[in-house]
Parts: sequence; structure tokens; C-alpha cells
Amino acid sequence: MSADERTFDADELYTMEDMETLPSSSNMVDEPNTETLNLLNKPNPSLKFCSMTIEETLGNLDTDIEFGLSSNEEVMRRREIHGFNEFKDEEKESLIKKFFMCFVEDRLILLLIGSAVLSFVLGHIDDAVSISLAILIVVTVGFIQEYRSEKSLEALNKLVPTKCHVIRCGREATSLASELVPGDLIRFQIGDRIPADLRIVEAADLSIDESNLTGETNPVHKDTIEVDTAEFENSNVPVSDRSCIAFMGTLVKEGRGKGIVIGTGTNTSYGAIYEMVNEIEKPRTPLQETMDKLGKDLSYISFFIIAIICIVGVLRGNSWLQMFQISVSLAVAAIPEGLPIIVTVTLALGVLRMTKRNAIVRRLPSVETLGSVNVICSDKTGTLTTNHMTVAKVWSYSSHGVFNNALSPEEIVKDELTSDVKQTILIGNICNNTIYSDEHRMQMGNPTDVAVLEMLDELEIPDARSDFNRKQEITFNSRRKFMAVRGDYHDSKQILYVKGAFERILSKSVSYLNENGEKEDLDDDARQIILDAAYECAAQGLRTIGCAYKDLTDVESSEEEENSIEDNDINALTFTGLFGLADPPRPTVPAAIKKLIKSGVHIIMITGDSENTAVSIAEKIGIPVIDRNSSVMTGERVSQLTEDELSKVIDKVNIFARATPENKLNIVKALQKRGDIVAMTGDGVNDAPALKLADIGVSMGIMGTDVAKEVSDMILTDDDFSSILTAIEEGKGIFNNIQNFLTFQLSISVATLALIAITTIAKLPAPLNPMQILWINIIMDGPPAQSLGVEPVDPEVMDRPPRSRDERILSLKLILRLFYIAACILIGTFYIFLEGLNGEHEMSRKDFTMTFTGFVFFAIFNAIACRHSTKSIFQIGLFTNKIFNVAIFLSFSGQMCAIYLPFLQHIFKTEFLPLHDILKLLLISSSVLIIDEIRKLAGRLFTFEEEVFSSEV
Repeated sequence: MSADERTFDADELYTMEDMETLPSSSNMVDEPNTETLNLLNKPNPSLKFCSMTIEETLGNLDTDIEFGLSSNEEVMRRREIHGFNEFKDEEKESLIKKFFMCFVEDRLILLLIGSAVLSFVLGHIDDAVSISLAILIVVTVGFIQEYRSEKSLEALNKLVPTKCHVIRCGREATSLASELVPGDLIRFQIGDRIPADLRIVEAADLSIDESNLTGETNPVHKDTIEVDTAEFENSNVPVSDRSCIAFMGTLVKEGRGKGIVIGTGTNTSYGAIYEMVNEIEKPRTPLQETMDKLGKDLSYISFFIIAIICIVGVLRGNSWLQMFQISVSLAVAAIPEGLPIIVTVTLALGVLRMTKRNAIVRRLPSVETLGSVNVICSDKTGTLTTNHMTVAKVWSYSSHGVFNNALSPEEIVKDELTSDVKQTILIGNICNNTIYSDEHRMQMGNPTDVAVLEMLDELEIPDARSDFNRKQEITFNSRRKFMAVRGDYHDSKQILYVKGAFERILSKSVSYLNENGEKEDLDDDARQIILDAAYECAAQGLRTIGCAYKDLTDVESSEEEENSIEDNDINALTFTGLFGLADPPRPTVPAAIKKLIKSGVHIIMITGDSENTAVSIAEKIGIPVIDRNSSVMTGERVSQLTEDELSKVIDKVNIFARATPENKLNIVKALQKRGDIVAMTGDGVNDAPALKLADIGVSMGIMGTDVAKEVSDMILTDDDFSSILTAIEEGKGIFNNIQNFLTFQLSISVATLALIAITTIAKLPAPLNPMQILWINIIMDGPPAQSLGVEPVDPEVMDRPPRSRDERILSLKLILRLFYIAACILIGTFYIFLEGLNGEHEMSRKDFTMTFTGFVFFAIFNAIACRHSTKSIFQIGLFTNKIFNVAIFLSFSGQMCAIYLPFLQHIFKTEFLPLHDILKLLLISSSVLIIDEIRKLAGRLFTFEEEVFSSEV
């Protein structure tokens, strides 16, 4: 059938049986670990077409291996069915509607809106404006952060190349990738990014980097041979084993090829990831949940107490208007309207500090969540390791058969090398297709080949490829497991160099090269020595590459045979040695892991490497492997366990080896089901669903894909795991600052409510009038409270365990502290109040001024005491928080203005106080700081005695 005669039936593309296997997305939010976890391997056409021959693929898609699709009409027809080759979000709510919804979704915001309205009704315009401004700032900042996070899915489109080379009607042209349809014929070569899921129909030395999809760092060698599904359970071929499929967004590292488009847009492997990212809802942070609860509790408690005060006041003979004004003033004072803005400012400043320490936080609430993280799931490659393959050892028989005697590059002296080591290095040099890219300013090629050439540069050994006349190359592939190059040096003797998997090289060798350059028979003892060295190399977490050669000069063969050596001709080799290649751990990682483990954080390493390699790396960086049976789990085992079963055993697991992207979602869900707060690191597109599902998604700034960065909460600009440690320190410090601020502000609110309640019930004059209450609220909610949020992080925070997800921000310890502080303020202020009260229960204007000023001074000393919950002000330093000192000065100055400036005296009903009265008030009010310092000293002495006792025991 000619190209022009072919017709297209849409039903032939994907049968109803195929369509029924596609999972519904309706359940994906609730159960992402069931159907969602299988999306990568099941729902796209690559599973169907990887087992088809080229002829079957062409017939199924009704296309041609030379001409492609038959006409533009055919292309349009298919596009109507399958749509464009791109990702599009569903229609979203308008930004204006979302913005206004932010005002009604937060109880604390609603409470603040109510207090602003009441203040406006009573004529307190300044207070109403300040509260409204605080609300607007908080809501706007939160909205912007949320809007940015919703842009994450757009980054997927960046992985699809803008243009590609498509063959239609026998003519090749450059086309927009978004216009591709199933059946299109695509040509690609080194450096190209695959524009859609393709069934490869032509491959020449083809190697594709699939790391951003599968997580595997080594390029995958591709061919045109269909996969035998009988080798896999239920015929479900994993993505990494679909060797005849080129996946959208992956990068061609070597060679060239052609492919037939089998899937576009969301009907690709990347489309499966898109579905997962689109459906997974980001969990609320512990801080957001705590603030919601706090706002609800404060509103109920405050209004209940204020209602009682108002009713009692009326029953005692006060007018309804007077009690209503006092009640509104108390409501404004009791409700911490500064809390949202201070929390926002504190988090924002934390973000700025963390940026200077190589950690960019994209969502403000995530900063505090970092302090609650008790499990970190980390990729190995690029996070715990440098993600750069290097030659760690060169082994040969001159190492006396012991791998520990192998030479590291630092130990190699090129003028003193033995013949077998020289020959091993030469083979690694000749069997090498690495090239230097001017565009990227780096060596481009297989990581193993790049590592060998970089070693040559370090040793100042010249590249021998220019002197070698290459006549034939047999490329590496997953079945052959070796690469061979035949040629000569300046038309001298013919020689064959071979490099590859050591088992394969060893099986084809009959002799080995000794240190003097002489061949010796490879008997069973010699083979065992090589095997032992190779296994020891693998046990040390190194990738093992074997090298061998064959002298062809004396081999009798015709010229035709010389030019066409086949796989079967590669035998009777002379083994020369092994390369041990490593992706070394980052030097800062061991110390960071040690500190995190000490602070109660469970570190889990997730890798696609073998169990031996994973354990070796773990031991080097300090991840404990106490019992290999319980500490190490394979991805295959994870797939066999239900979510409940995994959650019961995961607390003992420190390493997941041979893990797949689907396993990561299972792991995160199992940890969260236990109540853990999980941080997940990742850099590839395949990591995006797990990054979004985790409480804290951490992506890499250098090696990370745009998709991973967009769905993550934090980006490590240096790709270094140790930066997570500094981020957690900052998160814990921020939470402490929020608690200190709450202690200060709520203790003032409790003292104010109690003072008014007692005097109302006792039918005494109100010690503070409504304007004075509002003034206290303004100067205390303002500079002093906000400056407590920028207190420097205490380095000792890492000595404390992560806080539980269920732990309230108002802990019992904090409540007890704020109540005893409130009691000190109440007793001291009440003493000043009673001292001015005469027998007729009347007070002069001066006495009211004394009570008012005394309360403000108590609040100032309370702010100083609240800078730290356990350390003395002299331990943390009087001048370590300059902003706080300025704030205290401004508050003190403001109060002096209120009692000395005539204009403000009229507003606040105050009068001039002589200096001795000011000093008296300062002395009395300082008692709150002195008492708190005594409490801290007693706590330190008790802790010291407890530590001494424990050490003696």
C-alpha cells in the first residue's frame, strides 16, 4: 500500500481495551499511592508499543518508515482527536476571586476584620487603619506565594523542545513540537531533546539521558529491538527497560536515530507525571494549622471573657455605652492583630537569611515547617554525592591482586607506571567518544568516558586518540556490555581495544598482562583474583570497568574480514586491569548528617543503585546500617507492601535501594501516615510528584529541572545536602521567635483583661480608659513585638528534637509562663493602682497616669524578658538584637510623649509626672524581668544538676 493510498482509522490507534486500562483521575487526590503510583508504567502507549516490532508499529499507526504520514489532512485529522502536543491546565478561578477568598478562609483574619470594623464604628480611625493595613499586607503576601506555587505545571512545557525534525510525505522539515501527532516520523541526533514519546525505528550508536524521568544518572543505550514482555511480571515492562522507546523530554547524549510518535501531550510518560502533579494537593504546614487553631481559640476565649466583663459592669451600675466602649477596646487589645503581620515578617526575614546560606524558600510557611521536619528522604546522586563520576582506583596485577593496593589518581606518577597500568589507562583513553563542547564549555559524553579523560588531564597524560587510526568501532549496548575499537598507530600493527563490564571482559580473556608487559595465561586462580578485586571494588561503592586488548597483526584474515569484526570475533583477549569509578560523597555531608541524627531527624537515602553500592555510600556519610535486613529495603519490596504495612516497618529503614519514582510516593505517604513531617529532595521530573506531596519539597538549584524547582518548597542553590541543616536551624529558630512573641503579647492581653475584669467586678474605677488601652495595644503590638520576631537564631536549637505535627504553638509550658508573667504585671499594676486609690474609691488624674505609665513600663521589661525562654538577657547579649533596642527606645519615648506633651495629655487624660515618680515606676515594673531572670537561673541550675546526676549514673 502506497503512502497516498493509506487511510486512517482512529480506533486502530488505541483500542477500547487499551483505553479501559487508563486509570481514572477522580481518586488520585485521596489515594495517590494506588492508581496514581502506576501512572508512570501503565497509562501511556509506550507500554503497548515497546513490545511491538517495527512492522507492527507502522501498521498499527498507519505510517511509513521512510515517508512518515501521508498528508497534511491526515495530520489535521489526528490532531483533532489527540490535540496538541503540550500540557494545559484546566480553567482556574479568576485571580480576583481567589484574592478575596483569602480574606474569608482564615479565622484570625476574620477576627481582625471584625475588630477593625468595631474600631471604625467607635471613631478610632487610626487603630482601624493600622489593623486594616496589617490584614492587607498579610493576605497579599500569602496570595502571591500561593499564586507562584500554582505556576508549577507550566514548567513541564519547557521540557518539550520548541522545534523538531519531522518527516511528512517523504519530506523533512523543521516543525513546532506542539504540532506533532501519533504516526509522525521524527529524526533526532546528539544534543536534541526528544519531542514526544517515540518508538525507535532506526538507531546508530544511540544513547539517551533519561535521568530527569527515571532518576538513573547513566545514559541508556537504545536500539530498535522490541522488548520480550515474557521476562516481566504481568507483562508490565518498567520504563527503564523499554529500550526501544525514546521518551519526551529526554536528551540524546550520543548517536542518532529515527522514531515514530506513539504518544503526545498528557498521553506520554511525562504526561503521567503531569497528572500526578496536577492532582496532588500540597499539605498545609503545621504553622498554618496551628495559626488557624490559635485564631479560633483566641476569638472564643476573648469574646467570652469580654462578654462577662461587659455584663458584670452593667449589673454594677455602669452605662451600656461605657461598657461597650471598654469592651471594644479590650477586644482590640486581646486580639493580637499584630500576630499575622509579625509571623509574615519573621518568616520573610528568615527567607532572606536562608538565601544567604544557599537555600531559597518559595513558600513562606515552609520556613517554620523546616523546624518540624523529623524525616529527610534524600536522593543519593547529586545531593549526598557530587553527581560527578571520577576515577577512584586503577587496579592491575601490579597491585598484587589486592584491590586496596590499587592506585588512586593522586598516587599515580606517570613516569613510574607499570606496563599493565599504562595499558589499562590507554585502553580507557582509546575506547572513548568524549568530545569537548565549546557551547557548553565542558567534556560531553558518557560519564565513565568523561571521568577517564579528566583523569588524563589531571595526570598531564596526552590524549592518544589523535595518534590512533580508528578503523572500526563496536558500540556499547545493554546486551553487548562492552565497547571495542580496532585500528593502528601510524599504519603499524593492528590492535583491538575493549572496555566494558568486567564480567564480560573477563569471560572473553585468555591471558593477562603483568607489570612487565608480558602476557601470562589466565588460569582459574588468576580469574578468581580478578573477580575478588572486582567484587571488593563494588563493595566499596565503585562502578567497575574492565579493560583488555588483542593484537591483530598475527591474526590471519582477509581485508574484508579485517574491516568487519563482529561480536563473535572478539575473544582470546588479554586482560589488563580495572577502573573503579565513584561518585564521591560531598565533603560537608557527613558532619551535617551526624548533627541531624543527633537532633532526632531520621535520614533516609533513596537511590536507584544496587544495595551494595547504597550501603557503601551510607557508611561513608554516616547513615547507620545496624541490621541490613531491617535497615535496607529494595524498591521491589516497597511495591509489594501496602501503605499500612510500609508505615509499620519504615521507622527502621535508612536506605531504599533500586527505588523507582513510584516508590518515592509510597514512601512519603507511609511516613506521613505515621504523623511524620517529611522533607524530600529531588532534581528530576520523576521526583516532582513526591516533592509536591512531601511537607517540604527540596529541589536542586544546579542539577534540578525546572519542574522539580517549581513544585518544591525550597531550592538548594549549591545542590549540597548540608544546606538543609542550616535551613532546619533557621526554621527552629523562627518557631522559637514566634513563641517568644506570643508569650509577650498574650501575657499583656491577659494582664489587661484581668485588670479590667477585677476592677469591674469589685466596682472600682477603671484603671485604664479606652484610649489608654488602645495606646498600649499600638505601642506594644508594634515595634517591640515585631522586633522579637527577628531575634538571632540560638545555635542550641539543634539540640532539641523536632516538634510534633500535633504539638500546639501554645504549649502548656508557654501557657504557664505567660500566665505567671501576666500575674506579675497584674499584681504590680494593681499595687500602683491601689496606692493612688482613696477611701472614696476615687483617683486623681496623676494616679491614673501612674497606673497607665506603670503598665507600659511593665510591658517594656516584659519584652526584654521574652527575648529568650531559658537564657538570661546577659547570656544572649544586651545588644545582639539592635532592632529590638531601637523598638524599646521608641516605645519608651512614645510613652514619655503621652505624659509630657499637652496635646497627647488631652487625648489620653494624663498629666506631668516628676522624675522621682518615673524612677519609682521603673523600679517596680522591673520586677517582672528580675523574677523571670530568677526563673531562668533556677531552670539552668536544675538542668545542670540533672546532667551531672545522669553522667554519674
